[in-house]
Amino acid sequence: MMMIEDYVAKAKQDGASDVHLICDLPPKYRLDGQLQNMEEEPLTQDDCIYLSKWLAGDAYETLEKVGELDLAGTYAGNRCRVHIFKQQGVPSIALRLLSEHIPKLDTLGLPPAVYGLTELHKGIVLVTGETGSGKSTTLAALLDSINHTHRSHIVTLEDPVEYVYKPDLCAINQREIGKDTQSFAAGLRASLREDPNVILIGEMRDRDTIETAITAAETGHLVFGTLHTGSASDSIDRIVQVFPEGMQTQIRLQLSMCLVAVLTQQLVQKKGGGRVLACEFMLVTDAIRNLIRSGNTPQIANAVATSNAIGGMSMDQALVRLVRGGLITRETAIHYAHDPSYVKKNAM
Repeated sequence: MMMIEDYVAKAKQDGASDVHLICDLPPKYRLDGQLQNMEEEPLTQDDCIYLSKWLAGDAYETLEKVGELDLAGTYAGNRCRVHIFKQQGVPSIALRLLSEHIPKLDTLGLPPAVYGLTELHKGIVLVTGETGSGKSTTLAALLDSINHTHRSHIVTLEDPVEYVYKPDLCAINQREIGKDTQSFAAGLRASLREDPNVILIGEMRDRDTIETAITAAETGHLVFGTLHTGSASDSIDRIVQVFPEGMQTQIRLQLSMCLVAVLTQQLVQKKGGGRVLACEFMLVTDAIRNLIRSGNTPQIANAVATSNAIGGMSMDQALVRLVRGGLITRETAIHYAHDPSYVKKNAM
């Protein structure tokens, strides 16, 4: 058995994103989206308990009582997000390596129109996608761009803090859920008394958080948030459905007025190895506002697909562009498409 520092060092050297330590299985890491063994010898129950105690320290008692524990730390010189959890009575560890370098926006492969989001002064911007799709990296790049170009106050609410910003022109406060504030909702309510210009919400996961985020946007703040949704229309439906039926008409009206953009991300297999970013980008137009207000969210996909003139792009259009650019195969594009028939027809 290697030590935590050794696992992180090897994962970092090989370019892996995550490490998984599970009883009776060899230690594994995720390379280009696929799990691979780090060594062949399985971990024993004693190994997993020892590694968990080393990571958790005094908080190990909380793991014993509750069954899971979130924390962040620096190992082998690399910041990591750690989740320790019990399965079949034995601790398992999922460890995410965090990049110490916040990338520039123009290095991520984002649609160029996304760069304009850093010039906004108010409204809600959503970055959505499944776990591991690069949402945190995109948000960090957006906020760091603001940090270097505007004299603003940025407040982040994260679980846990991932990228650590070095304030430049901006004043930046990074608050960790469970450590600096009780919850996303509590931290967000408090942030409105902290004179912020920009607020980052690590996850808009409940009604209180979403309701306060809408209020913050309506009162002149720029709010960045994330959802685990696969498209702009799904994101709107997810937000609205958090509320009871009697409130949904009002929420649609409010959302239509304060939602500015939705960026949906997927990391897809690249030709020759590695992964590349595919993005759907919706800028909210008057036509889309009307669709949100009226509840006609299924028609939003078509509105996004026909918004190229203002920088919008559907996920299927993004996949077709990646095929035509020689970055991914036609088969990969079809696999990740929302409408496989569109990609089959256009990805030539």
